[in-house]
Amino acid sequence: MRRTDKTNRKPSLGLFIWKGAIAIIAVILFCAAVYTSAYFLFMWFYDYRGLNWNDYYVHLAVWGLGVLLFVITALLINFITRPKQMIVWNEMLIAFRKIAKGDFSVIVDQEGKFRNHSQLGEFVDSINEMTQELKQVEQLRQQFISNVSHEIQSPLTSIRGFASMLQQDGLTREEQQHYLSIIEKETIRLSGLSDNLMKLTSLESDHIQWDMAPFSLDKQLTDIVLASEPQWLEKEQDIELELAEVIMHGNAELLSQVWLNLLHNAIKFTPPHGRITIQSVKNEGTITVRISDTGIGIPREDQARIFERFYKGDKQRTRTMEGNGLGLSIVKRIVELHQGSIRVESVPGEGTTLDVKLPLQPLLPAKSVI
Repeated sequence: MRRTDKTNRKPSLGLFIWKGAIAIIAVILFCAAVYTSAYFLFMWFYDYRGLNWNDYYVHLAVWGLGVLLFVITALLINFITRPKQMIVWNEMLIAFRKIAKGDFSVIVDQEGKFRNHSQLGEFVDSINEMTQELKQVEQLRQQFISNVSHEIQSPLTSIRGFASMLQQDGLTREEQQHYLSIIEKETIRLSGLSDNLMKLTSLESDHIQWDMAPFSLDKQLTDIVLASEPQWLEKEQDIELELAEVIMHGNAELLSQVWLNLLHNAIKFTPPHGRITIQSVKNEGTITVRISDTGIGIPREDQARIFERFYKGDKQRTRTMEGNGLGLSIVKRIVELHQGSIRVESVPGEGTTLDVKLPLQPLLPAKSVI
């Protein structure tokens, strides 16, 4: 969530000096007007009464009358403007109390009475923008809790149901093994969800140390393809490698999770006898890794959302496929930590291509994730 340009705009030193000079001039002119009025008012009274005072007392009386007029004028101005100020401050106080109780739907100055007051209007706008951002964060939090609850509830329901069936009499050995295998599968699914949640939390933390070192990217990609050999051989898929020899700096363990996740997705969504191609192209200061498959593809309306947490796309892709919708969120976060980018191109029924672009020497902060 980004703030608008209005709130991001910082006042320059020149503008600050200009406004300060105008304020000082205004105060000087106001004081001059007050004391000039006091002088003419006293001199009229002096002539009218025919007084014969010493010059010292005349000047003292003029200054005293000027101070009195200054105080009276200030009180009048405060009396006129105070009700408006009290209205906005009361609205802000009520808004802050509601925000403290978790109500982020409040809007200060709905009628726009103070929008013409530059400083007060900007302050009110800042409060309203803050509440809108807090409201969005709260909605994301509730959605996250709902998604986690749903992901946990589904395997728990299966475990409870098949555990209950195992307590029945007369089950054959094959039936027992079948039910136990389902329970084991669901517990593995729960464990994977827990691991991914912890991993995503770690990736978004600012307090875990980052380890960065040079490593061979082409060797890492080759090793991951070989480690996944049972999966793609089982589906009789062809794997093509076109890798440039390159040494890059980064966290090899984290980046291996990126390639492993993307390759497993390609294997999972590519039918038997399909083809998966992994290419790496070295440019000036960057490396682009492209993973393409001849799988079922991703509909256009889903392509912009596949990196969201718990998003699983259309039913065709998820009906028989395992997963909790966190893998690509983790991938995107790791790529961003390496100051890289990832984009997707896909045609339903033809296949999907994912491009990961990384700097060979990222300028990473001293603290990040492991």
